[in-house]
Amino acid sequence: MASLTKLTPRQEEILRLIAHSIERSGYPPTRAEIASELGFRSANAAEDHLHALARKGMLELASGTSRGIRLTAAARQALRPAPGLLPGTPRSLPGMEQLMLPLIGRVAAGHPILAQEHVEATLGVDAGLFRARPDYLLKVRGSSMQGAGILDGDLLAVRQARDAVNGQIVVARLDDEVTVKRLRRTASGVELLPENPDFQPIVVRPGQALAIEGIAVGLLRDAI
Repeated sequence: MASLTKLTPRQEEILRLIAHSIERSGYPPTRAEIASELGFRSANAAEDHLHALARKGMLELASGTSRGIRLTAAARQALRPAPGLLPGTPRSLPGMEQLMLPLIGRVAAGHPILAQEHVEATLGVDAGLFRARPDYLLKVRGSSMQGAGILDGDLLAVRQARDAVNGQIVVARLDDEVTVKRLRRTASGVELLPENPDFQPIVVRPGQALAIEGIAVGLLRDAI
């Protein structure tokens, strides 16, 4: 069983900080945010601790992205039993509450996301992996959200919703195209923001049909 005993007190503190950030906002902190929160003089000190945690199997780090930090399955298993660690996170005991979620592949224009022709498989997953109960898994295409740690081929856990809070990562349908982006509402309108400088924000123009299909509540990697 995964354990925190192999970590130094500082490494455990950083791991818990990352877990709390993901629970609170849906994405990990940047190196600068970790340094600021824990009183480091520079982001380089945080980087050293992150690499040590990666060597111990607790994190996956994606190079070139400020938020390219992922908790591994071992880290989630080690953290889950800690009382109060992730308030509000569903918990499950061995053999209990396994979710059977449809895996959605490429979505055809104009068709509902959960249409039968989009379902590639049904996966059984532990409910305790997610901060809110998801309704389906969506296979991520492309690298527009890699700065949020969402990579091509990942399975995004999505809770169906018709509205979202400003700043949440959403599955949105703009006209007939479905995309995963961060929602930003301003006084002048709505934008769908990528987490990759190689991609431009999508500005919703007057007359375009925008619909929120769901909110990201978790992520799986190497699940199939």
